[in-house]
Amino acid sequence: MELAVLLPIAAFIALAAGLAVVLRGTGRIVARTREVEQFRSAVADLARRVDASLEGAIDAIDAVRRRQVAPDSIAEIVAAATDAVQRYANEARALPGPGKTRRIRSDIVGDLERAERALAMVEHGATVLTTARRGPGELEGQTSIKRGYLNLLHAREAFGRHALEAKALESGEGVAPTNAGIS
Repeated sequence: MELAVLLPIAAFIALAAGLAVVLRGTGRIVARTREVEQFRSAVADLARRVDASLEGAIDAIDAVRRRQVAPDSIAEIVAAATDAVQRYANEARALPGPGKTRRIRSDIVGDLERAERALAMVEHGATVLTTARRGPGELEGQTSIKRGYLNLLHAREAFGRHALEAKALESGEGVAPTNAGIS
């Protein structure tokens, strides 16, 4: 009789242990999937906000580049865009996500730093154009504005790629293929 009672109890314990292992693994998969989804969502949101912030600055810089407005008229716009880019970089550094998102996160931060440098270049060019009327100073100012403008365009385009790359992340162990060589 003892064997007849112990055998079903042992089978129940073995079944419960197996079920616990399966549930634990499933819980890990669900947690990883949730982390990846949160990262995707955060990157998409950040990319939208960066795009909106840079769009206004790019339009204003383009107007200066085409000599439609005075160089000193964009000082506030460039300062606001620089402040926004710095805040976005800090936010990007703190993006939550599993280890496989580390490269995307560092690429985002790198492109935000690139945008910040581009805005500094535009600010320098606008300052030079405001103070120099003709000659090499004017050429330096125009060159700085044009280079900064182009770098902002490239940084803005990179955010679209980062959002697509984050969207393509799988919740498994691997990272989706990227276009890392494009810049």
